[in-house]
Amino acid sequence: MSRLMRHKTEDDGMSIDLTPMLDVVFIMLIFFIVTASFVKEVGIQMAQQEPSANEEQSESKNIVLRVTGDNQIWLEGRRIDVRSVRANVERMHAKNPKAAVIIQAAPKASNNTLIQISDQSREAKVYDISLMITD
Repeated sequence: MSRLMRHKTEDDGMSIDLTPMLDVVFIMLIFFIVTASFVKEVGIQMAQQEPSANEEQSESKNIVLRVTGDNQIWLEGRRIDVRSVRANVERMHAKNPKAAVIIQAAPKASNNTLIQISDQSREAKVYDISLMITD
């Protein structure tokens, strides 16, 4: 019987008490829950207005320059030279000061032509220039 009792006491001394570890885990859990509730996400609230009739007309009148794969420049259904881009953009921008220049380029259009159109538009005092690659 003494052997049996000795065996029990040896097993009891070998066990690991998990209570302190569980206390630490619960304290960490409470810490993270409390701190997470104070974190505020940064964002911008966007308020969209309904455009009036005048704004809809002016926004739809952007200056659209189409560049084909063989570097031909088209404006309002007519072919123009790269040297006349500035005059045409100035004329159209005088009619609609809020108009932006949109360059619709074919995938095979030369970068040089696109840069020349962009430069001519900037010389016409239009700095809102967008490039769109079309098929």
